[in-house]
Amino acid sequence: MTKPATFQDPMFHDEDKAREALEAELWPNGPVCRHCGNVDASKIAKVEGKKRTHRPGLYYCNECKTTFTVTVGTVLERSKVPLTKWLMAAHMVNSGKNGVSAYEIHRTLGVTYKTAWFMMHRLREAMDEMNSSTPMGGPGQSVQADETYYGNSSKRAKSYRKGHSHKAGVVALVEPKGRARVFHVEGTMNADAVRQILMGNVHRSSELHTDESALYTRIGREFKSHETVEHGFAW
Repeated sequence: MTKPATFQDPMFHDEDKAREALEAELWPNGPVCRHCGNVDASKIAKVEGKKRTHRPGLYYCNECKTTFTVTVGTVLERSKVPLTKWLMAAHMVNSGKNGVSAYEIHRTLGVTYKTAWFMMHRLREAMDEMNSSTPMGGPGQSVQADETYYGNSSKRAKSYRKGHSHKAGVVALVEPKGRARVFHVEGTMNADAVRQILMGNVHRSSELHTDESALYTRIGREFKSHETVEHGFAW
């Protein structure tokens, strides 16, 4: 079990320190736009504090005209769990010699068991992708995207919910002969949900390859090119 003294570091108690620690880890050479991959410091401005509505750690990229924080495109994005607790959980997962259970996370961090289970699931997902801090694809490269559903397909489940509503959505991104990332879609699988995943993980200068689903029609225009095939991908 993790000793209490382990959590004396300010990043485990102060949200600003936690964010700074994450930025130092993911951006050792300065901010990187989480949408287009821009690293030109002259085209990235910190907008935190200019308005009360601005969330802490907010940056503006003049290259793609969007705002971002260090958590955009990561498993921490849009989480209501404090960043300090995320770092505590990550530390426990990485330092536990015999592994760490969701119950131990729940007990040590003071979150509900449901939240602890969610955090463990997200952290394991992040550990599967070692290069999650950088966008996939890039100039002269292509990224394939496809979506599917998984879950209970029994007649009883279908009788309660129509269509795919009784299943969970999954979006997969693949670089030919390169990296692969898989994302669980929380809520409805729609164009906005797919766009959020693509913009947070694929460089805009990439060629996007998808099937003919209407989910990709609008987002496809935001990349260098958008190629479609009729029968999905043979991954």
